[in-house]
Amino acid sequence: MSFRAVMSATAIQASICLIFSSASPSIDVAGDRQWFLAYLDVSQAHEISSGEGVVVAVVDTGVNAKHPDLAGNVLLGKVTYSGTRSDDAQVDAAGHGTRMAGNIAAHGHGRNEGAFGIAPGAKILPVADTGDDGHNSNIADDMAKGIEFAVESGAKVISISQNAVTPTPSLVAAVQGAENSDIVIVAAAGNRDEGALAVSVPARLPGVVAVASVDSNGNHYSGSTDGPQVLLSAPGVNIYQTGPGDGYSSGTGTSDATSITAGAVALVRAKYPNLSAAEVIHRLTATATDKGPPGRDNEYGYGVINIVAALTADVPPLSASPSTAPSATDQSPSRSSAVAQPAGPGTALLIVIPIVAVLCALIVMLIWWAVRHRTP
Repeated sequence: MSFRAVMSATAIQASICLIFSSASPSIDVAGDRQWFLAYLDVSQAHEISSGEGVVVAVVDTGVNAKHPDLAGNVLLGKVTYSGTRSDDAQVDAAGHGTRMAGNIAAHGHGRNEGAFGIAPGAKILPVADTGDDGHNSNIADDMAKGIEFAVESGAKVISISQNAVTPTPSLVAAVQGAENSDIVIVAAAGNRDEGALAVSVPARLPGVVAVASVDSNGNHYSGSTDGPQVLLSAPGVNIYQTGPGDGYSSGTGTSDATSITAGAVALVRAKYPNLSAAEVIHRLTATATDKGPPGRDNEYGYGVINIVAALTADVPPLSASPSTAPSATDQSPSRSSAVAQPAGPGTALLIVIPIVAVLCALIVMLIWWAVRHRTP
């Protein structure tokens, strides 16, 4: 083998290795800027579930489908706003819906660039119930239309990081219809700095998972409202996320905690597709990390979500009814059996990356040997 051929082979192999590593963003590296990923042990959770096959409706200001960290994960959606705005739910001038969608299903891009969400294998169904400025004086009824659309479109999770002044009859009926359709609705408890003195609508409606916010130490965020309807808490302070346009932003409040919890619901629904919505909620509350006074309290609810425990713990079902009880394989998910179940792209990368690294090393060694023994 000539020296030129050796150098060409080396260059080709180096290019292959570089391309592979550049196309595989790492959630572990992203954790340096997204503290909640490590706090919730999302990397380990992705060995079990990525949310693949689950549609999460984001009822908000729309979602920018062209954001590089959301590309391929945003469905067409619908505009339910009764006023004048862009008629495309994949357009988000306000940016709030894109932030929430990123917390749920962002997948990063390039080589360890961008932001990651809790369930990158899930699909986002955008519903725009506000004007381009993010406001709507008739939001309760337009939100109701969005929930109805999500039901019709087959969503299994609905994330609502908004609040209405009063629960109109149409909103109450839409929430009840979603629950009757076995959909988990997750909604923000509300923020004190935005005038919320009690748990907001629709979070306080029966059956809705009302979410409060905690900081990086797991402590209740002082700006988060509390009340008897709070069911769970999740990270919601200084959350680095996808932002307006192709950019990024940092958010604080129960909006972020809600979308992160919606991502957790997607992971559980993907892992346990036979569980009813009520059983999915039960699995999350039963495995939450208790904070504050023992048991449920008005600040933390049942505690801070523990995603890995929700995916792996042996949680007795709410009832033995065939319509709601998990399958035999779901009732006793040991840690080893959980990992053995079909998982998302994280598992494949964990297997493939070391193999490619070994192959690269072997080829480099062969090339070195050829150079040492080449004919002058």
